[in-house]
Amino acid sequence: MVRTYKEAVEWIHGRLKLGVKPGLRRMEWMMEKLDHPERRIKAIHVGGTNGKGSTVCFLRHILQEAGYRVGTFTSPYVEQFNERISINGKPISDVDLIKLVQVIQPLAEELEQTELGGPTEFEVITAMALYYFGKMNVQDVVIFEVGLGGRLDSTNVIYPLLSVITNIGYDHIHILGNTLEQIAFEKAGIIKAGIPVMTAIDQPEALQVVEEKATSVRAKAYVLDRDFTVFAHEPTTDGERFSLQTPFTTYRDVTITMLGAHQVKNAALALMVADYLRTYYSFLIEREHMYNGIRKAAWLGRFEKMDERPLIIIDGAHNEEGIDSLVSTMNAHYPNHRVHVLFTALGDKPVTAMIQKLETIAETMTFTTFDFPRALSAEQLAEQATHPNVQWTNDWKQWLKEKRKQAEKDDIILITGSLYFISNVRNFIKNKYK
Repeated sequence: MVRTYKEAVEWIHGRLKLGVKPGLRRMEWMMEKLDHPERRIKAIHVGGTNGKGSTVCFLRHILQEAGYRVGTFTSPYVEQFNERISINGKPISDVDLIKLVQVIQPLAEELEQTELGGPTEFEVITAMALYYFGKMNVQDVVIFEVGLGGRLDSTNVIYPLLSVITNIGYDHIHILGNTLEQIAFEKAGIIKAGIPVMTAIDQPEALQVVEEKATSVRAKAYVLDRDFTVFAHEPTTDGERFSLQTPFTTYRDVTITMLGAHQVKNAALALMVADYLRTYYSFLIEREHMYNGIRKAAWLGRFEKMDERPLIIIDGAHNEEGIDSLVSTMNAHYPNHRVHVLFTALGDKPVTAMIQKLETIAETMTFTTFDFPRALSAEQLAEQATHPNVQWTNDWKQWLKEKRKQAEKDDIILITGSLYFISNVRNFIKNKYK
């Protein structure tokens, strides 16, 4: 039995060796043993390829602004493991984490002896979150972020108030399929009978799959640019301004501090969800809660400015669509700056395409690596580049210290790639480059 925080986290991470095992039978087994905590939770379920975390963040801030206690289940973490289970943005305590492991560990060991096999790391963490919000610390509402896919994701044991699918892109194709239709089919698996779904999917073939699933289970689908529409969008010096027409009302001159047109879509989704909650579920959300909450939302590691002169931006763009959004945001907000890119990625990503897109905005391209399973070497990444000014380094900390000194004050150092890497960089900069 674990007794310390260190032991608890080590036990959880020890489950990583089981890899990814899609399917809900182990989760259903654990929920049965725990007397179904998932049935006691008022949940909102958020899936999609990119933008899940930002959408959760926007929605949480709106609900908090309206005075609700909001639980969140998100991944991965940026600063500390406990972030994955949070209340009003505050990670659960080490003591609570230990208690949760003490509840789930014996179950995991019992499950291991059955034909279903032991639960994976993500299944264990999901079970902890469901037990926490269903039994230990019940909240007004809990927003659950899908881990991978949707249909067979361990979060899919919940029956939510609403489902949200941010977008569809090519990620985890070795598990979810290599066409947009196949990936959309997996994401659409979170749509439940009679439960409305909101989405910002813009590819017709992917949207068709989602709408067919919604129709088949009599779930009303609300689609961005059809049922709710963004207009008058313009970048500002410190974010974006836009207006939104929903089926229920109009929101003019909404401002957000997260940069990029993709964040406008995520914010629009969050506003649509909040609008639906107050219209059909009697949530007491006023217009000022919408405006204030959405403006206050900030998400770690997503186009986050970490230092000035030179400006250092970190962004966890870890797939092709994420890089597309990053490049367009840079072009919209910093079109005339020299950009020095530091990039690394995991081996299951389309790195050649990602590098080619980054090269269009880069003055220099530097590749590195970090201590993580599946992380590509700096040299492997550099071999994919065609940029005239390429280098690679295994010591990104030293590179960053030197680049800060060499760069002109109007230059930008842009660090992107794996979210796990971005977490390391963020901590390094916060600790004054030590």
